[in-house]
Amino acid sequence: MNQPTSYNDRIVKQFAIMTVVWGVAGMLVGVLIAAQLAWPILNFDIPWLTYGRLRPLHTNAVIFAFGGSALFATSYYIVQRTCGVRLVADWLAGFTFWGWQCVILLAAVTLPLGITSSKEYAELEWPIDILITLVWVAYAVVFFGTIMKRKIPHIYVANWFFGGFILTIAVLHVVNSAALPVSLFKSYSAYAGVQDAMVQWWYGHNAVGFFLTAGFLGIMYYFIPKQANRPIYSYRLSVVHFWALVFTYIWAGPHHLHYTALPDWAQSLGMVFSVILLAPSWGGMINGIMTLSGAWEKLRTDPILKFMIVSVSFYGMSTFEGPMMSIKTVNALSHYTDWTIGHVHAGALGWVGFISIGAMYYLIPRLFNRELYSLKLVETHFWVATIGIVLYITAMWVSGVMQGLMWRAINTDGTLTYSFIESVQAMHPYYIVRFLGGFLYLLGMLIMAYNVIRTIWGAPSPAAVADTAQPVH
Repeated sequence: MNQPTSYNDRIVKQFAIMTVVWGVAGMLVGVLIAAQLAWPILNFDIPWLTYGRLRPLHTNAVIFAFGGSALFATSYYIVQRTCGVRLVADWLAGFTFWGWQCVILLAAVTLPLGITSSKEYAELEWPIDILITLVWVAYAVVFFGTIMKRKIPHIYVANWFFGGFILTIAVLHVVNSAALPVSLFKSYSAYAGVQDAMVQWWYGHNAVGFFLTAGFLGIMYYFIPKQANRPIYSYRLSVVHFWALVFTYIWAGPHHLHYTALPDWAQSLGMVFSVILLAPSWGGMINGIMTLSGAWEKLRTDPILKFMIVSVSFYGMSTFEGPMMSIKTVNALSHYTDWTIGHVHAGALGWVGFISIGAMYYLIPRLFNRELYSLKLVETHFWVATIGIVLYITAMWVSGVMQGLMWRAINTDGTLTYSFIESVQAMHPYYIVRFLGGFLYLLGMLIMAYNVIRTIWGAPSPAAVADTAQPVH
């Protein structure tokens, strides 16, 4: 008789808990800097509390601490169950947890002190970059090693997305972080001028494309079928989605550099591939949402499923908006405005945030063998956070379009109609609305933290079902 597989769920528990912890911390810093934009006195004239120091801390905390922990937790959970084997090298998996938390803590110390390489999403200095590389190589060994010793011949599509994300982020990080150290806390990029900008946005946009998209699509392809108890709408579409996405995304970075010193042909190439990206992105969105085909009534009673399906809706909205904003004539209005901020947060809060939250609500009761403390609190969290996102992104859309129009307004004699400070003054009420939206999202994370704590502290439940089966496809 075959013995049931003993999975390494300790590492999944650790990353799942830290996903919630870093979610609260990252959103808290975000709300603080949103408040500073509306009321600048809130930096208290303390250098390490200024917007310029805290903004990279916020982006790193939300992307790499919150999002990264969610990716580690879910990929380790999914790869074991879809391969029917335990993770290879428990000690190496443990190293990825402690190493990643160390990276986050070093970021929390160095960035407020102003120790930065000044590269978007890659601000950490060279010693921390080396630690990231070591953790990432260990992650790849654990993940791909587990796939190599699988008992189930088929590699489920979620693992393709996780594998693509792991390999691509490794290459992006190493190439973009190439630098010449001049001291323990200072280095200079190996590239200069427009080449540096091009390498940076090849990295920056593909950090979005692979860390914040491909990895989280792996989460979508496992947890939506599981929570809905339905097969994925089209397995063939999921495979086409994967290959189309990975071949197209990598070329889209130049759209961040429209109207700069980057050659026009490179700008246009980035724009074309960005527009093409709409097709695979919407193919994936349709695949996720249509998984509920024939079971739409579950959305009325299952708030965890609401998080997952609405996240995919935000994914669809963001992946329509992104290609549109990459078109040069649209970009001429939107570039450097708050419209970009609204676009980024629709993806970050709506897509990445909601799919991670839904996955954690699914995972934590099963990992700890507990009933979820309160589904009503999950429902409350959903509506509070959704209202927060809508307030945030609509305020930034209106503010951004207004900024763009004010900056390009010209009098009949060719002089600018508005001074820059007039555009700043006009944005103030929208910054207050943005702060309120962010505060509501943070409130939702606090509700989640309370719900998770009460769940873990609860009595073990015989009704809590372990998840051991491979998803239907």
